[in-house]
Amino acid sequence: MSSIQIREGLQGAYPDVYTPAALAALEALAPFNPEQKAVMEARMERRESRARYRERIAFLDEDDCIPRTPIRVGEARRGDFIGSEIPADLRRQWIQGTGPACKPRAPLESSIRNVAYALLSGADGWMFDGEDALGQITAMSLDNQRNLALAIRRDPVFLKAAEQVAGEMNEWASGFFGRGIVDDWEGQLGFTTKIFRARGLHLDDRHTRDGQGAALSASIVDLALYVANNHEQLRQAGSSIVLYLPKIQTAEETALWAEMLDALEAHLGLPEGAVKVYVLVEQLEATFQLMEIRAALGRHFVGFNTGRWDYINSVSDAMAWDPGFVNPDIEAITMTYGYMRNYEDRVRRAVNTPDRAGGFALWQGGMEPNIPVGSEDGVALSMEKAVAGAEREQREGASGKWVAHWKMVHIVRPVWERAGEENQLGRRFPPLTYTEDDADGLTLLEPAPRTVRGARNLISVAAQYGNAFGQGFQAAALKPADFFGDDDILYLMEDMATGEIRLSILWEWLHKGGHLTEGDGETGAGEGDVLGLELFRRLLEEEYGKLRQAGDRDVHDDSKGSTLPIAREIVESYVLWETKAPWYIDLLNINLNNHDLEKAKERIRLYSDALSGQGRRITENLDFVPGT
Repeated sequence: MSSIQIREGLQGAYPDVYTPAALAALEALAPFNPEQKAVMEARMERRESRARYRERIAFLDEDDCIPRTPIRVGEARRGDFIGSEIPADLRRQWIQGTGPACKPRAPLESSIRNVAYALLSGADGWMFDGEDALGQITAMSLDNQRNLALAIRRDPVFLKAAEQVAGEMNEWASGFFGRGIVDDWEGQLGFTTKIFRARGLHLDDRHTRDGQGAALSASIVDLALYVANNHEQLRQAGSSIVLYLPKIQTAEETALWAEMLDALEAHLGLPEGAVKVYVLVEQLEATFQLMEIRAALGRHFVGFNTGRWDYINSVSDAMAWDPGFVNPDIEAITMTYGYMRNYEDRVRRAVNTPDRAGGFALWQGGMEPNIPVGSEDGVALSMEKAVAGAEREQREGASGKWVAHWKMVHIVRPVWERAGEENQLGRRFPPLTYTEDDADGLTLLEPAPRTVRGARNLISVAAQYGNAFGQGFQAAALKPADFFGDDDILYLMEDMATGEIRLSILWEWLHKGGHLTEGDGETGAGEGDVLGLELFRRLLEEEYGKLRQAGDRDVHDDSKGSTLPIAREIVESYVLWETKAPWYIDLLNINLNNHDLEKAKERIRLYSDALSGQGRRITENLDFVPGT
């Protein structure tokens, strides 16, 4: 009899997800749940200690052991550890698409089309997202798992959708490229490597609790359900079992992941190291421990990914205590900006440091958020920028790139086709060093604009994102309200990370006295003025008013009296709190499936009291009712 508690009604509604194999895997991994809680408590304690003592993140002592492992830090840095060979289906990953395998509130026949678009896109790999881009209303995390399993098994409902989608994709491509992009849709389904992004250790699952009644780690749930339900079909097809691991901050957290992977492999009878993982380098602290992270994962590790948005937010959060650290307009923080440039350089050096057997790791470049929808001139300019960004990453040493929409695959992939190299494993770069200058470079600010226009954009997109999340669209095509109706300004695919960094930057400006670099005639703010409380409240009201007046295309009418006011309340609370919230998603998660503003205000107060009074996050589903 399983001790896992499942939310009422779900085990009966999803027997193909909560299979006997999956439930057994959850039982096998449940003992790690207290470990996950402990490492997250340690993370919050480090964060609080840095703020209290005004301490910067530092490199580990090379004589110490990586926590939870017998490997010394110095050994890891020298590559004196057992690494992984790169499987055949990961050696060429020029373009990886990202996105969820389902849609909110959609019947199966419509929802599963997401998987068909992904696997017919021509991408070398597709990261089916269980985290940043996957909505979490109702039971979307389970819909995501169901759709993936059906597609991996080539169930008739999936094949019917794929045949329809192939025709639609060719129709679009004929208009855009003058040619189709899918010749043999059934054959094409086997081209793209299937990859799954599990939710990070910082999140709890909304639908399960362990035998002690504690919310079960979302990482444990995603790992168990995906691998237990799909490993046999993937291996029979000659495909690797591949995961992306997000939001890792330390090598100790990585070692916990490695223990869970080892335990699951042993439980399922898989060979050691059968489950391969990429690590998203999204956190500043991780950049100080890159080789240690590689070593801790050992035979599982295949590569790093440099995700821009989460990383910007992590730097902002890690430096929240420093009054001198104030970011500029978000548009200025490109991959060539100050601390971003140094972060990318450390990642490419880390993957090209050989392990004990002389093996290297992959570097997958960051996200291209553009989608080719808009005016002819707007699309042409944006696609030109997208290709230029891909060319820059290829020159810098990346073996591939991410795109946020299937339409971008055939636009960006030719950059790597022209280069003609399967990957850039082992390209020579200077070895990693661990000096004070290296540490300073990872928080390096450079002169850049800080404007009222930038503040408006931050507020508008952050509020729109919170609204989209509440509607079940955890990834959404958005742009600032002042550009609604202007098809020369394209929508960008935004996800949790892009919404979060906007609030972090606003918090910095308000609480650290972010000085404007130019005046603004509309508000009367002058060059050198700070974004104070009065100006912030004015801009928030004005931008919120624009969203209330927007057409249904940009802001769904049915959200304007439900999730939009809650999104506005969350934006205001996050930015005004003296204690900076560690995760925007916490405030969104506690209000999922809630459309009552007064109830939302009470839950936001509850979170604030827990954070400021106890240094504790609220991560469990407040509406959880166990099944009978």
